[in-house]
Amino acid sequence: MEFKETYLPGVFIVEATAKHDERGFFARIFCEDEFSAAGINFKIKQINNSLSKKAGTLRGLHYQAAPYGEDKFLRCVFGSVADIVVDLRPGSPKFKEAIVEVLSATNRRAIFIPKGCAHGFMTLEENSEVIYASSSAYSKGSERILRWNDPVLNLPLPMSPQILSEKDQTAPDFQEDTHGSGYQFIRNQK
Repeated sequence: MEFKETYLPGVFIVEATAKHDERGFFARIFCEDEFSAAGINFKIKQINNSLSKKAGTLRGLHYQAAPYGEDKFLRCVFGSVADIVVDLRPGSPKFKEAIVEVLSATNRRAIFIPKGCAHGFMTLEENSEVIYASSSAYSKGSERILRWNDPVLNLPLPMSPQILSEKDQTAPDFQEDTHGSGYQFIRNQK
């Protein structure tokens, strides 16, 4: 496996090393020992599967507040997605900055996202499917959502979303907290 750190510290693109023969190929997509050797301590608590029928479907931007923060490891297994990560770690040199990486069934790239980052993805093709593992179980009371079009974030999306859930459409505005905790969310008054 190859680990390539992205512009955001601790966020890695992970590429499996395939062994090809007349049958096709074999590749390991996760190995705790290889992650550990790359400096990533990742224990899987839950594995999720998501299918989006239409291109332009946006899921996210989501994360869980402490103590239920979660590391995520995601791979697109059918179609393609623009994977979005926003750094919300107070004190990070890339605080409030984002990356967008294309993950597809064809390029077989995966992404590791550490705790403290919001995450989402937009489908680029119909019937796009992703599988992702997380280090923490879902905790409804700890779920937080960033609005994809909040001007504070200025996300570099490849297109405008066509389909969003109600909770993603009505997510609160992002506002930096000047009292030390890093950020807060203010209900949009529009």
